[in-house]
Amino acid sequence: MAEPLFSTAVPARKPFIKWAGGKTRLLAKLLPYVPETIVNYHEPFLGGGAMYFALADRVSKVSYLSDLNEELVNAWLAVSNHRDELEAALEDYRIKDVAGGKDFYLSVRTMEPTGVVPRAARFLYLNQTSWNGLWRVNRWGKFNVPWGNRPFRGLTRDQIDSVSLRLETADIGMRDFRDAVTLAQPGDFVYLDPPYLPISDTSKFYLYTEKRFRAPDLLELAELCEDLSERGVAWMMSNRDTPLVRELFAGHEIVSLTTRRSVAAQNKRDVEPSDSLEAIVIGRS
Repeated sequence: MAEPLFSTAVPARKPFIKWAGGKTRLLAKLLPYVPETIVNYHEPFLGGGAMYFALADRVSKVSYLSDLNEELVNAWLAVSNHRDELEAALEDYRIKDVAGGKDFYLSVRTMEPTGVVPRAARFLYLNQTSWNGLWRVNRWGKFNVPWGNRPFRGLTRDQIDSVSLRLETADIGMRDFRDAVTLAQPGDFVYLDPPYLPISDTSKFYLYTEKRFRAPDLLELAELCEDLSERGVAWMMSNRDTPLVRELFAGHEIVSLTTRRSVAAQNKRDVEPSDSLEAIVIGRS
């Protein structure tokens, strides 16, 4: 088993987006395997960015943050670059949510706004008020999650400012994982948290974009990790602990952790045991 090399301290910053598979609960177990000092940081499957917020202070230069979910990336850009406009837009959503409840939610779900801030405000509203905070799209890329029956709280100005300040040295973009780490070099650190393969043929939770992540993609990711190791780049990957993951990453250190899943499933065939095994694959430089 790989031994932790570094500090176990977890900074008290939390993601401003709730994302299925987020790593907030696992940070205390993950951070000991992350280098204490990082030149550039690369995270191609950004999601809510729990790992980034936890280790941002360790990065001396640039953090390359990317994802394939266009609405998600747009929200990150809005918080980073449009603080005043976003604060006003979120307050407008909060007022309308109080008055409209479910009917307002359903109307927002079908909206297709344009512009960085209007799109980000809609995304953040749906993220906070949808069923279990889930972001799911159909094969045409349309958001289709039911109402979650909870109020929209938005983001405080302090939250927006704190995140924006943290992102001053970040390069945020919509990039495929195959392209997102081409600049990684010795001294950098790459964290990979890809969509997990479905637990059943009917599972839809990995459809957070209209493009599915499948077993061949995981194979390509394993090959990419081999290349990172050959280039002397430190990396770490989180995934479900399965025979396929252990086969594809057999040449690397694997730590098995127990985690409690936070996203329930509407289809009983999609439900995992409340305590599931997580594989942490560690690529030392």
